[in-house]
Amino acid sequence: MQFELFVSLRYLLARRKQAFISVISLISVLGVAIGVASLIVVLGVMNGFSENLRDKILGINSHLIVGSVKQTIENYDRLVDKSMQLDGIAAATPFIYYEVMLSTPSGVKGVVLRGIDPNTAGQVLSVEKDLVSGSLKDLGNQADTPGIVIGKELATRLGLTMGSRVSLLAPSGKKSAAGFSPKILFFNVVGIFNSGMYEYDSSLVFVSIPEAQKILGFEGDVVTGIEYRVTDIDAVQQTGELLVRSLGGFPLYSRNWIEMNQNLFAALKLEKTAMAVILTMIVLVGSFSIITTLVMMVMEKTKDIAVLMALGATPPQIRNIFILQGSLIGAVGTSIGFGLGLAICSLLKKYQFIKLPADVYYLDHLPVKTELLDMSLIAVSAMILCFLATLYPARQAAGMHPTEALRYE
Repeated sequence: MQFELFVSLRYLLARRKQAFISVISLISVLGVAIGVASLIVVLGVMNGFSENLRDKILGINSHLIVGSVKQTIENYDRLVDKSMQLDGIAAATPFIYYEVMLSTPSGVKGVVLRGIDPNTAGQVLSVEKDLVSGSLKDLGNQADTPGIVIGKELATRLGLTMGSRVSLLAPSGKKSAAGFSPKILFFNVVGIFNSGMYEYDSSLVFVSIPEAQKILGFEGDVVTGIEYRVTDIDAVQQTGELLVRSLGGFPLYSRNWIEMNQNLFAALKLEKTAMAVILTMIVLVGSFSIITTLVMMVMEKTKDIAVLMALGATPPQIRNIFILQGSLIGAVGTSIGFGLGLAICSLLKKYQFIKLPADVYYLDHLPVKTELLDMSLIAVSAMILCFLATLYPARQAAGMHPTEALRYE
């Protein structure tokens, strides 16, 4: 065994008279371990929140939207067929997007109207998977009164169930001698969805494209835009630019999920960074306890250091002894922290024993996702902090003069 490592281990595993030093070393190990474990758990939860929120948003919304500055798109079937030949496009569906009023005997509510194609919408959106009752196919199968799919929160608020009759009021009405009269169409509830996002579940309704065109007064077979699901969501910006060029460019334009939710994800990223900085302070506190341990060790081992130097140990060797000792404390603390943090993350993911109020948050438990990059940064940062903590005590020990140290012994 290397001389410096041998002496470091002997000092760390001190017994009898030096038992107090061992207790201090144990406290230093626990300080680093708790800091590392806290970082792993908190960053894992933040990653879980970000991924869960992204999945929710990308479920009810598409990855990519192509629209027109003219507000509507004609011959959209041709554009859909052409875009499906492009690499990176997994699915496409036309849509109509507008704000209307939903009226029931129990009240009136402003909602977002989404006209969709029941045959292709499920390939791009998750609304078909989110249905708790009914089916998208029923939107186009109603002979007399057309069908409508509403969110669970909206149904609860207005007291609606399957088969309930509602009316939609659109601003595409007509002026008459009695004043302006909005256009009104009646619908039967043929489906109720639960996306898990209160904002969507309380203000979003789906109807078929022909019914949306009818209530909005569109002239001809036109839509607001085309929604796409792409194969690589991280390269959606490049895919959108290539898609618009392939469809003829202006007046078409593209918008992707990153642009439409930029502020939200930027806030989550900032919050994650702030939490990481705050919890790194815990690791820093643990590293300061390493300084305390080594300073006390140097004071306790003054005679031993002098004897070693008198026997031929060089100042660099003495310095390496205490650097190795502090690094060993950091390595053991980091390892224990990793084991503890990953164990807590695993338990949170499996048993979900920390519950959240579903009426406040969009999910009822803490989501957890550990990422290799975060784990690597935590390990490297903890070891660097622990290493830096050893430099001052090690330099003090290496600068000791044997004669001065033994003068009063």
